Amino acid sequence: MTIYLDISAAVHRRAGLGRYAESLARALLARDLSIYPSTDLAFFYNREAGIQPLPGLEHVPARTVSLGYKPWRMLVWLGQLAGVGFDRLLPGATLFHATEHLLLPLRRAATVLTVHDLIFRRYPQHHKPLNRWYLNATMPLFCRRAGHIIAVSEQTKRDVMAAYGVPAEKITVIYEAADAHFRPQSPEVVAAARARYHLADRYLLFVGTLEPRKNLIRLLAAFERLHAARLTDALVIAGKRGWLYADFFARLEESPARQAVIFPGWVDDADLPALYAGSQVLAFPSEFEGFGLPVLEAMACGTPVVCSNSSSLPEVAGEAALLVDPFDVDALTAALGRVLTDAALAEEMRLRGLQQAARFSWAQAAQRTLEVYRAQMR
Repeated sequence: MTIYLDISAAVHRRAGLGRYAESLARALLARDLSIYPSTDLAFFYNREAGIQPLPGLEHVPARTVSLGYKPWRMLVWLGQLAGVGFDRLLPGATLFHATEHLLLPLRRAATVLTVHDLIFRRYPQHHKPLNRWYLNATMPLFCRRAGHIIAVSEQTKRDVMAAYGVPAEKITVIYEAADAHFRPQSPEVVAAARARYHLADRYLLFVGTLEPRKNLIRLLAAFERLHAARLTDALVIAGKRGWLYADFFARLEESPARQAVIFPGWVDDADLPALYAGSQVLAFPSEFEGFGLPVLEAMACGTPVVCSNSSSLPEVAGEAALLVDPFDVDALTAALGRVLTDAALAEEMRLRGLQQAARFSWAQAAQRTLEVYRAQMR
């Protein structure tokens, strides 16, 4: 029996989706599959020009297709509509796990679909029109056709049930986790990262793709007040530019603190722990998240977290973060200010954060995912 795991998002480095696919792949390979007789794990991905296998996993058997991202998505949808099986792409497949929102039409293999969020429905104005149109057309079909659905949070499970009428027993919630290399860093490692990315000694950190729901305009407003009060020297926004970010940069041009806002862009995964550990606090006031992995990554590195009190973030943060209304700039400013001025509170949050992050693990996620596979292959 062969289980195919779609790692397209990982090899294409698609932010949170890619981190999920790669972390799950490595965790599954670390499990003892001998308890599942004659079961092998193989990869599937869309291999455009220049795409390379995941480092260290080149030995894992893989099947690929060589199409651009948009043509491939359209082909999968048309295959689903026409009832055309793509089984020949996955020889010997017993099960296919779609780790992003793209379910191949298969006739002979069981299927599992991970749903990360339905943000395109909740905040349609924050998505590009073509992507919103595609997801609105395909996700009801994919959720109906999938043998089982993995949701990354209880919030996402509720959304899928409400939006598409999927019964609760068809959905299993399996949380993500911070990768093992996210942990407290030595002063030397932190100093080296500061020098490499030209960072100030005191900085607030945001990690994520630049897009409207990340709430960066309100974060900038809060930072301006804290910077004027001399409580911090910089706001570091680490992540690639996504879409619809023009309003944020227009607001930044008018900011009195614009010279103190630093954009290192996409930060290499090996450097991220040092950026977290070197920051005064992770500010994550996102309007909506399907999971919110930066919250756990920061906590695992011993960094205090201020995040939104909405969507999945209370599930992830527990009682280890300060939770605020993401639409209230005064509340966001006050919460960040408390961490910056109260050393005892910051230390307490650091310890609580380490404990909270330890409650989540990819080993546990892989084990629960294998249990879903086994139930589908009976």
